Amino acid sequence: MASPPKRPKAAAGSGVRDGGSADPLPAFLAWCGRVGVELSPKVRLGRQGAVAGYGMVAAQELEAGEVLFSVPRTALLSQHTGSIHGLLEQAQESLQSQSGWVPLLLSLIHEYTASNSHWKPYLSLWKDFRSLDHPMFWPEEERTRLLQGTGIPEAVDKDLANIHLEYSSIILPFMKAHPNIFDPKVHTLELYKQLVAFVMAYSFQEPLEEEDEDEKGPNPPMMVPVADILNHVANHNANLEYSPQCLRMVTTQPISRGQEIFNTYGQMANWQLLHMYGFAEPYPGNTNDTADIQMVTVRRAALQRAKSEAEQQLVCEQWDFLCQLEMVGEEGAFVLGWDEVLTEEELSMTLKVLCMSEEEFREYKEQDGWEDDSEEEENSALSNEALSRLKTPCKKLLYDSVLLTLESYRSDLKADQDLLNNQEVYEKLSRREQQALHVRYGQKRILHQLLELVQ
Repeated sequence: MASPPKRPKAAAGSGVRDGGSADPLPAFLAWCGRVGVELSPKVRLGRQGAVAGYGMVAAQELEAGEVLFSVPRTALLSQHTGSIHGLLEQAQESLQSQSGWVPLLLSLIHEYTASNSHWKPYLSLWKDFRSLDHPMFWPEEERTRLLQGTGIPEAVDKDLANIHLEYSSIILPFMKAHPNIFDPKVHTLELYKQLVAFVMAYSFQEPLEEEDEDEKGPNPPMMVPVADILNHVANHNANLEYSPQCLRMVTTQPISRGQEIFNTYGQMANWQLLHMYGFAEPYPGNTNDTADIQMVTVRRAALQRAKSEAEQQLVCEQWDFLCQLEMVGEEGAFVLGWDEVLTEEELSMTLKVLCMSEEEFREYKEQDGWEDDSEEEENSALSNEALSRLKTPCKKLLYDSVLLTLESYRSDLKADQDLLNNQEVYEKLSRREQQALHVRYGQKRILHQLLELVQ
């Protein structure tokens, strides 16, 4: 499974929680009062005024820096606070996994199905998980048809493989060791998969202290009641702050009465939002959107322009050298933002090396790829302006790589543009078709922008 980003996360604006006939919100708010959650009288929770599902709306004018609510750490649902935390602690060695989510997921799978759970009023906000519409729940054919080229199908395939592996090799043995608590007929693979999506969309991850960032892996995810009700946009107006006693949601700018309050998951591209949260932001709202050029696509473009076997051999040697420098990898990607290349060092070096003559490459290789060239260091930042000033061979290689990348989608930019521009046609699309369209369109706009810069 994809680990949550290091930045704190919030609730996905991904759809309506299925509340059934009785709205669970009043019981949840009463529970919040009992567990010490403090909610500002200037905000209200509910569906009215929210872009998706429940949300938080300003009931009065708010200034920047106002505390909207605080959640004591005792009200957080994590592997350390659930009713089976003792069992999880005893078995922690056997619950290690690639995702690091297993202890929380075991806690959730128990609390979600236990009739007497302390967390029931909180978890009742999700009577079932039909509202979670992550691509992992889409039929494979639909995923491929709508999302080919975006990077999401490949990410989902990895997630599903990891979910099956974790369930069969870690979850099932643990449940069988505790038959008085777990029943594989109730605590099924399907429920586990739904809870993985729930953690993807609604969990938070406390940032590490700066001194711990290099030494420790990311903190395990946890559920933060109330905070996970806020929806997300890139241009958010509130932010979660962590203290030893509690977590507080604080406004980052003035908010008008009736305006929705949005948290942020961090700088997330649309493909990441759809993959992990089940929604995307329509263009041009997501200023953090990105497009990828697979590293192997640049190698393919370089091989295509090689006229002889000797030139192809040179490209292969140059690629192997870049691998040794850890600039490229078979599964890596160059990441393009709206204003700059986010993997600037890797792309600069790759274009430079793959555009060298044999003689230049031999000389460069002898220096182990390092040159004392401060001017080049200064110019390594690949802003849009810098891209337009690349040397002609580098521009040509990048141009060809973008064309190959655009070929990986099932539709071109104009087809997607036509869908977006025709309101009548757009509204007839399914929700999945609309979300996939936003992902594809943003990526293609960035790629076409790059084409213009390096023409």
